[in-house]
Amino acid sequence: MSPLVAIYFFYGLAFFSMGLLVAMEGGRSTDARLRMALRPLAGFGLVHAAHEWLEMFEIVAGFNGSTEPAWLSVIEFSILAFSFLSLAAFGSYLVLGSESTWRVSLIIPLVLEAVWVFGLVAFKGRYLQEDLLVISDVWTRYALAIPAGLLAAAGLIVQQRAFRHAGLVSFGRDSLWASVSFGWYSLVGQIFTTPSLLPPSNFLNSEFFLSTFGFPVQLLRAITAIFASVFVIRFLRAFQVESDHKIAELQEARLHESRQREELRGELFRRIVAAQESERQRIARDLHDETGQSLTAIGMGLRGLADEISPRNKTQRDTLGQLQSLTSDSLGELQRIISDLRPAHLDDLGLSATLRWYTNRLQEMTRLSIKVDIFGEEHKLDEAVKIAIFRIIQEALNNIIKHSRASVVTIKLDYTEKSAKILVRDNGVGFDMDAVQNRVGRISLGLSGMAERAALLGGTVEFHSRPNYGTEVEAVIPYDAVEKEV
Repeated sequence: MSPLVAIYFFYGLAFFSMGLLVAMEGGRSTDARLRMALRPLAGFGLVHAAHEWLEMFEIVAGFNGSTEPAWLSVIEFSILAFSFLSLAAFGSYLVLGSESTWRVSLIIPLVLEAVWVFGLVAFKGRYLQEDLLVISDVWTRYALAIPAGLLAAAGLIVQQRAFRHAGLVSFGRDSLWASVSFGWYSLVGQIFTTPSLLPPSNFLNSEFFLSTFGFPVQLLRAITAIFASVFVIRFLRAFQVESDHKIAELQEARLHESRQREELRGELFRRIVAAQESERQRIARDLHDETGQSLTAIGMGLRGLADEISPRNKTQRDTLGQLQSLTSDSLGELQRIISDLRPAHLDDLGLSATLRWYTNRLQEMTRLSIKVDIFGEEHKLDEAVKIAIFRIIQEALNNIIKHSRASVVTIKLDYTEKSAKILVRDNGVGFDMDAVQNRVGRISLGLSGMAERAALLGGTVEFHSRPNYGTEVEAVIPYDAVEKEV
């Protein structure tokens, strides 16, 4: 078998692989200019591969210039011309890269085609019929292949700059090497044509190349075609990189949007908590100043009336005594409500003392046995941190009283160097965290409120519970959190 068969096979395979991959991947480019340019390049690769395989078929079939069917020569000649016109369109699109010049870029292949057709018409009257097919092939390479290849090389240099400006330096390097390969393919590979009467192919032809370099010019074309195809295929990977960048940008945008939503949600919750604490303080002050004073005045008035009634009016004295007792109980209940709304001890005595006072009062009102262990020295806490710690423990105790049926509660508050660690444990009935969350679609408002308070200060809250085990609430509140109005 002739070595040219293998050369033509790999020659065609290189361009066919390039054309197929460009056709499959070219539409993924985000650059409209490159996306449009790659369409004719895909056509060039597929059509030119068919031409080279036709050349291989002629050798395998044993055709030569005299025995080759005329129709096959016409088909081969037409395919060759069409492929190079497609390559010229590829180069024109890349060189004239702006949207306003895309239509102008179509003029270049049309001009080349017009020159090529004019030459064919002129040669028809000057050369014999038997020489015309060979001359037409030579003229096609001179008029179409060389300009088209140089246009493609120039366009790939333009694309190399575009890759470099986009930060895709390695793909720009691939584009530059593809440009070099197409330059050699067109300028050197196509100048040495089949010997014919058309100058300069009458002396600068494939026979001269073989005698000078010792190997056929088809091998040079095949090698440059392989290099051009490899580097074009390599820079197609840039589309995957572009897609990855787009995905990364989209993910970053979604992450940024998510962070903004989280910040807005945190800011909203922070304002709600601030408004809640402010309203608690206002209500506590109003109850103390107005309702509390009124109840105190009523109690004093009832006591004065009781002193004025004669001891013989037992019924009236008993009624006044009941009213005094009811007034005293209401005043005590009012004081409890005021302390729950905003314990004055928190501002006057500090967090540790307030916790002991609050838990002692709860023990008097309930059957709970509450043990408070405080470790370390109480730091000078920011108002927001102090309130957050107290409210988390208060909410945990409220949940225990309402739901746990516990008899013993242990509270541990550990002042470490950088944060306050809280542990509230009870021996109640416990609950199934997953079942509660699945039933209501989210953790209860009390538990989520504790978590939100801690999160606003950069802290965390964890809940541990299971049926018949009890419940543990663990929280960590850092001291160095940015001050927030709570």
